Amino acid sequence: MTSVAIASWIIGPLLVVMTLCFIFRIILTWYPQVELTKFPWVLIALPTEPFLAPTRKIIAPLGGVDITPIIWVGIFSLLREILLGQQGLLRMMM
Repeated sequence: MTSVAIASWIIGPLLVVMTLCFIFRIILTWYPQVELTKFPWVLIALPTEPFLAPTRKIIAPLGGVDITPIIWVGIFSLLREILLGQQGLLRMMM
């Protein structure tokens, strides 16, 4: 197995998991009473907050709606497509 194949096996699931975490984070914004410090929710908040906090400083909530998780879903989906898509960089290197 080549290093490119190993990298794609690691990067692919990681990007999918992060995208799902951001999608769950979008859903959790609909429920402001949810405490993100409690057990099941902290599993979603811990990996996403390092990305969201700096982005919130650049892009303020629009009309009280935090759009930063939507932006990160787009970024991670784009990264996955660029690296592992049908004509992605890692796919072409294999």
